[in-house]
Amino acid sequence: MSPENPSSGLAATNELSLAGSRDDALRHVTGRVLSAWNEFDHAREHETEISPDLRLLLESPLPENGTSVTRVLDQAAEILDASLAQSRPRYFAFIGSSGLAVGAMADLLAATYDTNLAVDARAATDLEWQAVTWLADFLGFPARTGTFTSGGTLSNITALASARERALPGSRSRGLGGARPTLYCSREAHYSITRAAEILGIGADSVRGIDIDSERRIRPDVARMAIAQDRADGFTPVAIVATAGTTLTGAVDPLDALADVARESGLWLHVDGAYGLPAAAVSERRHLFRGLEDADSVTVDCHKWMFVPKACSAVLVKDVGDLARTFSHDEAYMPHEGEHYNAVDITLEYSRPLRALKMWMAFAVHGAATLRDAINTNCALAEMLYDEARSRPDVRVLASRPQLSIVPFRLALPECRDVDEHTSTLCREIQKDGRVYVSPATIDGQVWLRPCFTNFRTSREDVLALLDVSEELGRDCTSLHG
Repeated sequence: MSPENPSSGLAATNELSLAGSRDDALRHVTGRVLSAWNEFDHAREHETEISPDLRLLLESPLPENGTSVTRVLDQAAEILDASLAQSRPRYFAFIGSSGLAVGAMADLLAATYDTNLAVDARAATDLEWQAVTWLADFLGFPARTGTFTSGGTLSNITALASARERALPGSRSRGLGGARPTLYCSREAHYSITRAAEILGIGADSVRGIDIDSERRIRPDVARMAIAQDRADGFTPVAIVATAGTTLTGAVDPLDALADVARESGLWLHVDGAYGLPAAAVSERRHLFRGLEDADSVTVDCHKWMFVPKACSAVLVKDVGDLARTFSHDEAYMPHEGEHYNAVDITLEYSRPLRALKMWMAFAVHGAATLRDAINTNCALAEMLYDEARSRPDVRVLASRPQLSIVPFRLALPECRDVDEHTSTLCREIQKDGRVYVSPATIDGQVWLRPCFTNFRTSREDVLALLDVSEELGRDCTSLHG
């Protein structure tokens, strides 16, 4: 503000609205988006690399003055194009979104209106409640309420905080004091369970990693004994965490048997279905999720196997009171009126974007049946990979068939003395080659390639390409390592 014009700093900053260039910018970015979507329908022969010019851009200092919005859009698109994109049909690494187009449109709309769901946002709040109901119906879980979060870790923390408050009433206010709480999960449960225990004061050392059976599922009998022993030793068991699709192999814990253990022990049963729970909606896989309806809470990452873009996770619970007793506050600046709790009363977050819109639009545009079919196709492709790999003499798979859509395999060439070293090196070569993309995993001390199918674009041809490229690059052991 200058002394000559003391009101000059009070005028609206029109430049931030893009002024007269908005229409051109929107048309330009639309072209870029359409180009990307068209590319995602097909596999690339090679991954793009960061060019020297792009590297210079990424190392440039803070710009004091701006430049053309279309130029910056082109730069942003070039950066994204040189990044790993999980939306591509031959991206088999990790478990991620395949970038549903209507989800991207939903994000544009949600970001444009920038609605805050911390308190009642009128129609947007009603939409989130409806999306929770639709998602619960799709999964076959009798939820009374729920909320959308940024990811599975936050969803699991939300559910387990409620479990802790039920097991140790008042712990959110008084702390844990001398209590010694414990959690029980498969030894192959996701690390977010341990992280939740660390954050909630339960402690990583109090997470009991229970042994698994031949199908890599938690053993309920061992969990029952561990709970009884902990109680005898003065611990306070808080919850059993069942995994509905482990990140390592896609195993689904026996939910019905764990529900019996939880009922007998008076414990909260939480189902971490971040990856695999959408398969509960598929009739051919529903038997794997028998007992789901008996859980107290479930989590699912819609940005994994529900195909929508990140970030869109959900936690669903049977009793909204459990969330309210854990998170609600009576603050003078937060209104508490209406039929439902405000989001701040049942979540860890205050400011919250409308993450639910992308899931709502996916259901509304495509319908539940189309999503079920896509999930079922991914499972069928996993079965195909397993059978095709078994038919090739130098390819090894696990003894048990895939329960969902993860199929670890590795090459075991007769002349190769160290299959683990060979597999690790082969994985790096595959990633460098770029025709397919896969990540490694260590299973029972052995290194495996661990492809997973969560992309509606992936086809039979892509599965065969994965095996063909792996054999092509890995058939000569000595060329990869001495």
